[in-house]
Amino acid sequence: MTKVTFYTSGGFYYGFEEEGHTGYGDSGEDVLCAALSAMTMLIINAAEVAYESEADYYIDDKTADIKLIIKAALPEYESDERRQYALSGLIKAYYYQLMDLTEEYYDHLEVEVKEREPDGE
Repeated sequence: MTKVTFYTSGGFYYGFEEEGHTGYGDSGEDVLCAALSAMTMLIINAAEVAYESEADYYIDDKTADIKLIIKAALPEYESDERRQYALSGLIKAYYYQLMDLTEEYYDHLEVEVKEREPDGE
């Protein structure tokens, strides 16, 4: 099972952590794992390229665990409200997409939200 924990601060989504293998299919043929990986890389690329913001991320190649923090999604780190809302909205959209996926893949995917300060990692 993959557990995805989203981080919020003051109602703004600013990161997430993914842990564990979905176990939905064999390695290399797991469509759920592939979907999570593709969506995660879309968020990283959008933050770094489209929104020209720093995306602090770590990907463990052995475990497939991922941690992503985008501080520019928070008002205390980004003065441009449009960029801040776009980045937070991107992560929030991923949260809602995963919530939809949990309806079908409930044995393979768990999603939660934690309110925490970005420096309290």
